[in-house]
Formats: sequence, structure tokens, C-alpha cells
Amino acid sequence: MTLPTPIADWFAARGWAPRAHQLAMVAAARADRHALLVAPTGAGKTLAGFLATLAELAEQPGEGLHTIYVSPLKALAADVQRNLLTPVTEIGLAIRVETRTGDTSSDRKKRQREDPPQILLTTPESLALLLSYPEAATMLAGVKCVIIDEIHAFATTKRGDQLNLALSRLQTLSPGLRRVGLSATIADPEAYQGWLAPDADASAVTLVTSEPGAAPRVDILIPEDRIPWAGHNGRWAARAVMRQIEQARLAIVFVNTRAIAEIIFRDLWTENDQALPIGIHHGSLSAEARHKVEAAMASGRLRAIVATASLDLGIDWGDVDLVIQMGAPKGASRLMQRTGRANHRMDEASHAIIVPGNRFEYLEALAARDAVLAGELDDDDFRPGGLDVLAQHIFGLAAAEAFDADALYAEVRGSAPYAGLARAQFDAVLNFVATGGYALKAYDRYHRLTRQKDGRWRLTHPKLAAQHRLNAGTIVEAVTMNVTWGRRGRRLGQVEEYFGAQLRVGDSFGFAGQVLEVTGFDGPDIHVKLGRGVPKIPSYQGGRLPLSTHLAARVKGLLNAPARWTDMPDDVREWLEVQQRVSRLPGRDDLLIETFPRDDRWFMVAYGFAGRNAHQTLGMLLTQRMEAAGLQPLGFVGSDYMVAVWSLQPVTDPRPLFSPDVFEAELADWMAASPFLRRAFREVAIIGGLIDRQIPGQHKTGKQLSVSSDLIYDVLRRHEPDHLLLTAAWADARAKLTDIARLAALLEQAQRAMVLMPLDRVSPLAVPVLLEIGKESVPGAADSALLLEADALAAEAMG
Repeated sequence: MTLPTPIADWFAARGWAPRAHQLAMVAAARADRHALLVAPTGAGKTLAGFLATLAELAEQPGEGLHTIYVSPLKALAADVQRNLLTPVTEIGLAIRVETRTGDTSSDRKKRQREDPPQILLTTPESLALLLSYPEAATMLAGVKCVIIDEIHAFATTKRGDQLNLALSRLQTLSPGLRRVGLSATIADPEAYQGWLAPDADASAVTLVTSEPGAAPRVDILIPEDRIPWAGHNGRWAARAVMRQIEQARLAIVFVNTRAIAEIIFRDLWTENDQALPIGIHHGSLSAEARHKVEAAMASGRLRAIVATASLDLGIDWGDVDLVIQMGAPKGASRLMQRTGRANHRMDEASHAIIVPGNRFEYLEALAARDAVLAGELDDDDFRPGGLDVLAQHIFGLAAAEAFDADALYAEVRGSAPYAGLARAQFDAVLNFVATGGYALKAYDRYHRLTRQKDGRWRLTHPKLAAQHRLNAGTIVEAVTMNVTWGRRGRRLGQVEEYFGAQLRVGDSFGFAGQVLEVTGFDGPDIHVKLGRGVPKIPSYQGGRLPLSTHLAARVKGLLNAPARWTDMPDDVREWLEVQQRVSRLPGRDDLLIETFPRDDRWFMVAYGFAGRNAHQTLGMLLTQRMEAAGLQPLGFVGSDYMVAVWSLQPVTDPRPLFSPDVFEAELADWMAASPFLRRAFREVAIIGGLIDRQIPGQHKTGKQLSVSSDLIYDVLRRHEPDHLLLTAAWADARAKLTDIARLAALLEQAQRAMVLMPLDRVSPLAVPVLLEIGKESVPGAADSALLLEADALAAEAMG
């Protein structure tokens, strides 16, 4: 395989030679084959994806859009632009490389539609919006290639549904289009070949793999050889983490949520004796703030940055030599992805340090390290495409031009997530987009499509196109309020409305790495000035990621491998040994249930290792059944590893409580009466276009959105219970909010291999979950009351 002379000379001038997998990607392109590249971090994946494009443009220069690159992150698109411009400039190619994301100005977007660059770097949302313009058919007719970076971040999500539908539309507009997927963390390449391919035909996609890179180095930080009983995010080790940062050139400190990023940033700054420059980066910050931090990193002006997933995908910061994961990573694939941000080179070992928040998180960190070193990744759960996403896609295409339903159905079936879509389902979605469905068709506002005399469908009114573009997208965030300096100052970013509504003038809170004091409010704006001291309000958001199934199995494996205990910290080893002596440890394939009295209550703890969402749902199910059995339950709390239920009467036979019989019916009744289904419906109604998040000149509050959603929900439940959005909401709630599949497997396991251990006091393994009771409201809480409670419980459990 030979490259054009200017490109070959560029490699030679740098003392490089193209890697085998980079040349294989060019060969696949020249054979008009779609391709999936699986290669480790630092292997030159991005260049491999673009190399065929650069070669074609070097051999046949031309105007017009040639290649679309799709990134999961705006920051990644900007980073790729920086890194791609270097070879383009040095090779001397007369081509333009531009980004098109939510941060791009409307003027530039308009100019791009009229005069597109040869290479366009974008996101799924911006690509979908581009397809909604009348100019799309002309602009995109000559596209030769679409590159999907970090394909694993899309494929199993609604963003992936949206992107795959866009691929089918692009294939219709440009039949010769080549599809390219890039990833470092794929457990099942064949499944991704099918997702990437037209008509889900995996054989149409060439799989290209590279040589393995240097094995990563993953350490677990344990200051003074002691680990707390409870808590999350590793806040207790802030001083030791700061010492690691002092020894590194540039460190990225990863956390799992935006709120914790703010908390950890403040903890580290408190311990920053050398006043090293430290930044913070997450999705709630304004584009200006994010760009400033990214530029400071790229130019070497920072020594550390605290970040969420906003920086864990693909970004090549050359000087990063250390990654620190605060708290457990929750998945082997996530840890491998984040570890790869350090020493972003194939032949150099990446270095990561995990800081466990508690003893279970130590086991999880050890399991994740074992998995990464063994090269084992988490499996991905592929699912049928969302009908709400399809509804949004259909409306977006109608905004561009009138369409024929038969042709569009065939096109949609060519999208892998919708390959099994029945015509009746498609017609139901089309009917919903056109009229709102049976229960809503009497209302003019839901008449959005009209059928023309020639049988094609068009928008009922042109103004609906602009409204669609304001509200399109599959990421439904909580309604937010703007944080601004004073009344006319710049915007710092956004906080969730439910948090902003709690604030009063004079309150202080942590945001953008600073303490801010509220000075006033103006509609959706919170005016602030620089505050002092410790924030009065702890944080603005604190969700948690669930433990992956693969990692849960590895943690159970460690519990059943006493030979590994000798290498663990003394307090962790003693914790497990005492547990084994006074009770037993959960087996690899059984469900351990402990019961014990405490404080005039009876506790039952089930060690399911099924993740927080499944355990929270199990807690609901157990308390409901205990109530029916007269056991007088008082409450429950779930963690990634177990669920604890307390009651006034003891549980002597837990088997009926864990029966899988009528489980689905009970769950349906509970969800119908709980906020879960309403919350899921609100999301699918927004994605499906039934409810507008934004209206020009108006600000919709979260309460207004909820009222609109609840009214429609109640109407549909009464008059059209099989409405496709109710069906979609139920599917979402099952999968995302309650993790039904893992819970169902847990109930089956309970029937097959339940082990009951009646105890006379709390066991060592149960201490962490009991310390969760009442602590959910303050992420990372570590006040003196919690520490005293931990000491008392530990003394009781350890005898």
C-alpha cells in the first residue's frame, strides 16, 4: 500500500513510518469498504481514520464537503481540529477543516451550508440539525466518508439511534458513502460492525486491528494504609492526591459527576500548598470557560485539571502523564478509556491512580485494575432504536423537504437499531408526528404534518421548522438556570433549576471552582459575586454511575479468593476475615441474605451486586411485599453492592419476598403510581417533539414543563394507554431508571441459590450500606456525626 508522495514525504520528514493498521484503513477505503478500527490509545486512530481522506484530497483536490467526522464531545471535535490542521498545513493540502457544534456561531453555520469545508467536525445533534435544512440534500450529496470516533460511546444510546438514522439519510443522499468507526474499548467488534453497517450487515464492514500497546500501569492510592468504612469519591485522600499532582507534569483528576468535580476541586485547592495552577472542566460550564481551560491545558499552563466525562474520550493532551480516578470507576472500559489519557502514545505505559472512597470501592478498584491488565472490557447492551428518537428524526426530515412514507420506511429499516421495525410501528410513529395520535388529534397544535396530493408528507407550517431546531436532541437535561456575574456580567454556566430554586440572596455555593454568593435573581438568571469561605449550600447535582455487571462479577471473585487478601490493606483484610468468621461472604453464584436486630428494628441485607438502580427497585419491591405480609417495613437503602431493608417485624423466610412470580405486574403497578414513569414520559415527550423545551422569547420553568407533561400523560393514560410514547416511556423506565434486566436475573438467582444467615448483630459487610441511611442528600458527606456513627457501627460489627 503506497501513500501519495506529499503524505509519504511528511511521514519521512518526521522520522515516522505509517503503522500497519493505518495503511489497512487506506486499503479498505480504496476497496470501497466500510471499516471499523479497534486500536489502543496512542496508536494514531484519528490519523488512521482521516488518512484515506487526506490521500484522496491530495490526489484529487476539490471543493465541497468530502468527510464528516462525528465526535461524542464538542471538546473532542475542537481537539481533533487542532491536531488535524498540523498535518494538513505541513503536507500543504489546500483544504479547510471546520467544526460545527453547539458552540459554533449561527453565522458560521449558515456560511457552512452555503460554502462547506472539505472536512467538517461535528456531533450527532449538530448533524441531525444540519439534515433538517433544505440545503442539506445539495450540500451532502457529494460526501464520500463519515468517521465516527469513540463509536462505543454512541452505539447503545439514544444518541446512537439519532446518529445511525442520520447515517441512513446520508447514505440515501450519497449512495457511495463510506462509514468508518474508531474505538479503543470494544469487547464485541462484530456487534459494532453490525451497528456501523448499512442494513446491519456486519460482513460489509472490514475489521482492522492494531498491535497491542504498552500495558498500562494502574495503582491504588491508600494513604497510611487505611480506608474509610463509608463515603464516596475519595475526598478523604485529598492531601495525598495533591502530593501526586505535585510530582506529575500534568494530571487529569477524573470524577463521576459534575457536582463532585466542584467538591473535589475545592478539596484539592485547600491542600494546594504550592499554589499550583489547577483547572476544572465539566458540561455545566459555559463554552467560554471550557475553551479557556482547554487552551490552558494545550499550552502547558496547568498542572492539573478536575474533569468529568467531558474530557475522558479521545482528547490528546500530549503532556498528561498521570490520570487520577477519584472513587471507583464503575466499569473496566471506563477505567481503560480514562487511563489512556495519560502518556497518549502507543509505546509508553499510561499511568493511572484510583482513589477508592470506601472498602467496597477498594475491592472494585482492584477488580477494575485486574480487568484492565487482563484486557477484559465490559459488554455492551444493544437494544432496538427508540420510537421517540424516530419521531424526532421524521419531523426533522420533513423540515428539510417533503418525503414519501414508503421510501422513508425503507431508509429507516437500513439503520441498524431499526432493522427490525415493523411497518405498523413506523406508521404509528408517522401518525403521531402528523397528528399527535388518537387522543390528541383534536388539538390543532399537534397537527404538524400534512399529506399532499402526491402522497408525500410536509410540514403543516414552515415556522415549525425553526421550533424543531430549537428543541431537537436526545439529551434531556434537567431544566437549568444561568449563573452570571452581576446583572450584566458574563455567563459562567448553568445549574439545575431545582437547585437554583432553593437559593436565596446571600447564599453561597461552589461553581466553576469558586465560591459564589447570590446577589439577586432575574427570571432564569442567578446573579452572583465572588464569595468567601466554605459554600453554605453543598452542591448542585450528585448522580452516581451504576456498577457494571462484568466488574460486579470480578468483585465477587475477589471475595472468594482468600489468597488475594494477603496483598490488601490490613483493615480491608481484617474486614473480610471477620465477616467470614461471624457470617459468610457472598459466593460467586449465590445470593447472601443476612438478618439482624439493631435499635429496636429488624434489618435484612441482600448482597445482590446488581448495581444501585436494580437495588433501589428491589428495595421498593421488598417493602411492598413486606407490607402485604404484615412485617411493617420502615424503609430501605440501596448501593451498588447490596440493599438493606428495615422493619418492625423480623424476616424469618425471605424466599417469598424474592419470588419472581407476578414481579412484572407488581412493578407495573408501582411504577404507574410513582414518579418514575412520569419522569420517563417527560423525557420521551420532549425527544418526540410533543413538548417544547424552548420557545423564542420565553423561558419555560421546570414546573411548567412538568405540568405540561403530566397533563398529557394523564390524558393518554385515560384515553390511549397504548400510545407509542407511553410504550417508549415504559421501556426507558425499565432499562434506565430501574435496571429491570439485572433485577430479574437477581430474583432468578435468589430462587436457585439463596443463602440465609440469621445474625445477632450487624455484620462487617453490612456496615457501609447502613451508613448510607439518611446521607443521600449531601454528596460525599463526611461530617463528624457520620464519622462517629461509622466508628460505633464498626466497633459493633467487628466485635
